[in-house]
Amino acid sequence: MPMMDRFLERTFQLRQRGSNLSREILAGITTFGAVSYIVVVNPVILAPSQAGLEPLIVGTALAAMIGTLIMALWANLPIALAPGMGTNVVFAQIVIVRMGLSYSTALTLVLVSAALFLLLAVTRLREKIVAGFPESIRVGMGCGIGLLIAYIGLNNGGLISHVNGGLAFGALTDGRVILGIIGLVLTPALVAMGLPAALLLSIVLIAAAGLFVQGPDGVALTRLPVHWLQIPDLSHGLFIAPDFGNYFLHLRSLAPVTLYFLLSAFFSTTATLIAVTRRAGIIGADGNIPRFRQAYAADGLASVPGALLGMPTLGTYAESATGVAAGGRTGLTAVVVAVLFGLSLFFWPVIAVIPSVATTPALVIVGLMMMESVLELRTDRPEDFAPAILIMLVTVTTCDLMIGMALGCFAYTAIAIAAGRWRSITGMVMAIDGIFIAYMVLATKV
Repeated sequence: MPMMDRFLERTFQLRQRGSNLSREILAGITTFGAVSYIVVVNPVILAPSQAGLEPLIVGTALAAMIGTLIMALWANLPIALAPGMGTNVVFAQIVIVRMGLSYSTALTLVLVSAALFLLLAVTRLREKIVAGFPESIRVGMGCGIGLLIAYIGLNNGGLISHVNGGLAFGALTDGRVILGIIGLVLTPALVAMGLPAALLLSIVLIAAAGLFVQGPDGVALTRLPVHWLQIPDLSHGLFIAPDFGNYFLHLRSLAPVTLYFLLSAFFSTTATLIAVTRRAGIIGADGNIPRFRQAYAADGLASVPGALLGMPTLGTYAESATGVAAGGRTGLTAVVVAVLFGLSLFFWPVIAVIPSVATTPALVIVGLMMMESVLELRTDRPEDFAPAILIMLVTVTTCDLMIGMALGCFAYTAIAIAAGRWRSITGMVMAIDGIFIAYMVLATKV
């Protein structure tokens, strides 16, 4: 056996998992095609932070590359990591815009939640959280963020306009709106065709069409870049020192957001690991995920360099299942994905000229995909569906996830008490209620 083959076998156990080098490379390319839209979409979502487009693009690609490498080499799983859809929205819209906190304080929140995640990964607290956290709240949290992501996509593309304090559909005389409508019809069709890179392809096609469509200012929506390839200037990166002093000064108001970051990453990672390893056929007969402690630890650890690069919490991407379907079985698939994220750094000038309307369909589709878990809700008991629906409704109408989660948690507790189901009110439920009571009391004083 050649030296390279021995190295790959020792590091990734290719033969043991029924794979080979060519399959892993193909799987990595496939996975990258499915997740690479994040390099375009994440900077758009983080734009309200006023951090600058180039640093956000560079930070996204670098964080995804490092995070995916950590998962590949530590857990040996074919799973890609990148800034999480959902947490990036809360990071920008809630922490920075609504709460008015600095970027460095927001990044400190990411580091704290990552440390807590690592604690869960190496202890048995993980099982206790799974047992004590209400399914209704978990589903409502994920679906509420999904709706908020879809709303942001529609708003960025001009399909939503604000008229007399209310919402209306965008003007059909606006080229952005027409392009957005076409994208909303085209993108689901591409996804239905089973194309791994459907979201990225839709972004490219809409951006290309933007060369011939004028915006409200009479200028083409898409402008050709001055340079197609350029070495990224890493000195412009968001290498921001965390501000622990300011974080703990605002701890009472930031505790619910930290809880959201932690729980969102935790449940997303759990679901993704189960789905991808099951699809790959490498999950144990007893239902255990191979190297699950390393996988959880890798997910939590990845957010540390991610935060230092100015990124919100990194998370595992369910789109990794596309690479598994193409034959990926080991961390070598993820290594290929990481290399491709690294190469995308040199195309940042092209990414920078993509108009926001080009990301509208991708954001809407991702948001709708996050709604899939609503099918898990039982409709025979109010505490199983009412809190989730309340979280979704309040979140999407007020763009305030924290208030939505608070009302959902309070409703869950009240319904359980009224129905006499005291066992449903676990220690985890009481702790969450206490945190949100403190949050709302503090909010009335701001």
